[in-house]
Amino acid sequence: MIKGKQVTLRLFAESDLDELSSLDADLAARGDHFPLRLHSLAEMRAQFLQTGWWQEDQGRMVIADQEGRMVGAIVFFKPSPMLAGYEIGFTIFRPTDRGQGYMTEALLIFSAYLFELKPVPRLQLGMFAGNAASRRVAEKCGYQYEGTQRQGGFLHGRYLDRETFSLLRSDCPALSAVLNGTKRE
Repeated sequence: MIKGKQVTLRLFAESDLDELSSLDADLAARGDHFPLRLHSLAEMRAQFLQTGWWQEDQGRMVIADQEGRMVGAIVFFKPSPMLAGYEIGFTIFRPTDRGQGYMTEALLIFSAYLFELKPVPRLQLGMFAGNAASRRVAEKCGYQYEGTQRQGGFLHGRYLDRETFSLLRSDCPALSAVLNGTKRE
């Protein structure tokens, strides 16, 4: 468990699966930039029981608020064996929890944690063009725009451009500094 000022990041527990399944199934709350694929509770449970959703090259954590309520999730994975780092994905489940600063703090903590945990030079984010909220979060956390993959993703029945942002190890504050509230310049 990693405690920040507003959020706590923790590994998923089996007891989280019912709530996660309900949140995941609410297509209207997902927003315009999240895939429509539904996951059954049985599928989620089987995958969770097999790996605990935390392995060497991929993992998923709960983003909880100060009261311990699940507000989102953050993941890392290796999108290509040739990539010298990991990609991070994130979501805030309920529209009422968006814009509260949860994701900015969670991404900064998660990024610093991964750099302390893994011997990688970079982390990256991929998002659909036009996702202004995710872009703001990325930029607040020090991620820099690298480029656009034209028609790089499929969402809601059409191909969309996908933007890539990266954070180098040398650009990320240490986890202790993040947790102590040291500000970025």
